Amino acid sequence: MIEGKITRVSGPVVEADGMSGSRMYDMTFIGKLKLIGEVIRLAGDSAIIQVYEDTSGLEVGEAVVCTEEPLLLELGPGMLSSIYDGVQRRLPDLANTYGDFITRGTVSDSLDREQEWEFVPSVKAGDRVQQGDILGAVQETEVIRHLVMVPPGSSGVISEIKSGAYRVTDVIAVTEDGQEFKLMQKWPARVPRPVHHKMDPNLPFITGTRILDTFFPIAQGGYSIIPGGFGTGKTVTEQTLAKWAQADVVIYVGCGERGNEMTEVLTEFPQLEDVRSGQPLMKRTILVANTSNMPVAAREASIYTGITMAEYYRDMGYDVAMMADSTSRWGEALREVSGRLEEMPGEEGYPAYLATRIADFYERCGRVGCLGGDDRTGSITVVGAVSPPGGDFSEPMTQNSLRISGAFWALDTSLAHRRHFPAISWLGSYSLYLDQVEDWYSNNVAMDWKQGRDKAMMILQKESELQEIVQLVGPDALPEFARATLEVARMLREDYLQQFAFSEIDAFCSPAKQYHMLKVIIAYYDLIQEVLVKGVTLKEALDVPYRSRIGRMKDIPNEDAVAQLETLEAEMAGELRKLIKY
Repeated sequence: MIEGKITRVSGPVVEADGMSGSRMYDMTFIGKLKLIGEVIRLAGDSAIIQVYEDTSGLEVGEAVVCTEEPLLLELGPGMLSSIYDGVQRRLPDLANTYGDFITRGTVSDSLDREQEWEFVPSVKAGDRVQQGDILGAVQETEVIRHLVMVPPGSSGVISEIKSGAYRVTDVIAVTEDGQEFKLMQKWPARVPRPVHHKMDPNLPFITGTRILDTFFPIAQGGYSIIPGGFGTGKTVTEQTLAKWAQADVVIYVGCGERGNEMTEVLTEFPQLEDVRSGQPLMKRTILVANTSNMPVAAREASIYTGITMAEYYRDMGYDVAMMADSTSRWGEALREVSGRLEEMPGEEGYPAYLATRIADFYERCGRVGCLGGDDRTGSITVVGAVSPPGGDFSEPMTQNSLRISGAFWALDTSLAHRRHFPAISWLGSYSLYLDQVEDWYSNNVAMDWKQGRDKAMMILQKESELQEIVQLVGPDALPEFARATLEVARMLREDYLQQFAFSEIDAFCSPAKQYHMLKVIIAYYDLIQEVLVKGVTLKEALDVPYRSRIGRMKDIPNEDAVAQLETLEAEMAGELRKLIKY
């Protein structure tokens, strides 16, 4: 332990002398209350410390104790179903002890020290193990089997290992050279966990949201950002993805969110049912709550807490989805701490290293081959919400995130005002993963999936061009072919792109249903064009009573959708072609 004295206090930043021997990112305890902090700058005998708690009342001369260890997270069984703050303190434990508000200087075990887990070994005495190898497993929840791994950097020959009930601090295995393995391992939050190799992102991350899966897909192990102004639906979109995305483990980080929004998440998630298993969704979910009234330094740490826990489950071979809501609040925390350090500001006061920090964080995503002797693969897919002030996408957080993101889901304020949700702009968004996941869709959904998607985008883009003419001369001045395009584009917007996140049926749309819904609308467009060429008027074509049936497609259950939509397409073609007079 290294002990120094406070010489200056500036908001969440404390300066201390007598800290010779401290290292960057070492954890410290500050003052009489033993507030938790982290060394972020060293200069001679002095250390600059960012404090994860409110520094009100600290006095010059109070003691500062350096633990000579970085911010270490406890990783082991018991994390799922838990609710943590930004530095991995269990919030329910703190609430039971201290009430609704966290008392300064409190410390909570991240994992329950008393609960026992039934450990079943998968290796025996005499086996040689290396980093990442599976020692055994415990059933963490009804849906997740927790694999106990050899920590990175460790290896040896097992001399003793037994099955039985263990607590996370108990030794479950010993090597011939004296190394002890426990159910729990510790890892520094700011250091990426090692992998064997990274893999190409060629498998889609199925979200069940039509505009995302069909028009702007993201790959497993990819990362996307959702920028949007106030009220455009960032939080609801991320919560919908957390509920329905096809991931084994979900980690939701509320980074600087408003208290009422985080309260909604904390009260709603425990009541949600996982459609895949029938169990509560919390059985495979971890929540990290750091609301806007919590200390700004802990907000900066919460992102790293979430991604480190995600890496741990990825190393077991699981597909992990992490929702970061919102990375803008993380950037604001960086800006505030940077200002307290009197660093040279960059654009709009953000630190000059903002782009590097964002890139370092997102690079911890990916689909990987895990460490160990088997062929485990796992992935971390990150969806980060961005809250640009006034919806200005040119601000630094959005632009720096945009440079490295693989998918850009732009939320449009005008769509939100028209109650079109999800309010994702089909003209302002893009995905770099489209070509990489095309083979999967061709092999598992339909060979012409890409052609249908491209044709729908063409219709929507054509509508945008025609709307400029309509505003000048009105719709009646357009030829019938152009008015038909406008009609089908409206159907695409209202009957396909709009999706009700709170509907029991429409909240999740399977890839097969998405394809056939789009195929019906494209077929309707082609048939209208066909009959117009043959002399049928647009009014006659639109009077055929199939538009209402197309509008009700989203209410068809996923399991019945393919058969019913194929029937609808065939009947519609027959009725429209009857209008042709030979």
